[in-house]
Amino acid sequence: MSAQSPFACLPGTGDDEAPEFEVIIEVPRGGFVKRGSSLAVDFVSPLPCPYNYGAIPAYIGMEGDLLDAVVLGPRLALGSVVRVRAWGAVTLTDRGMSDDKLICGARPPSPRERERVLRFFRFYARCKMLLNLWRGRPGRNACEGWITTAEAIARARPRADASPAPLVDF
Repeated sequence: MSAQSPFACLPGTGDDEAPEFEVIIEVPRGGFVKRGSSLAVDFVSPLPCPYNYGAIPAYIGMEGDLLDAVVLGPRLALGSVVRVRAWGAVTLTDRGMSDDKLICGARPPSPRERERVLRFFRFYARCKMLLNLWRGRPGRNACEGWITTAEAIARARPRADASPAPLVDF
């Protein structure tokens, strides 16, 4: 990233002012294996992931791990690093802990694409609830809806060290 803070363009009103971030892909679109920021396997899904799912190494999310990101578009390779614009975020509550996921891509998502992303995370929250019950991990699971990129970044914190250790066991 450049030396300029990504906050400089966050309140922008035009599509060309959406901030850019580097995203490391942890789950390629169509992938079944959910990995964490260390790329260690978290779980194997019975359903393929409909989006490229990864993390922004420059920020720590509210749950103590790298800030999550969804990259819309074609399948990207596991471990690849892409620079994309963030058009908003979805807040997911997992075991009572809120966590934002930046929604990124080459262009802003259409209203239909936004609804698909929200529908996916509502379904994902229900699946995580079942997985957490099976694992014996209590707490509320829900998709809280769409927020702006600025709101998500304001709730994250810049990453200060080279290797974050998650605060919770995923």
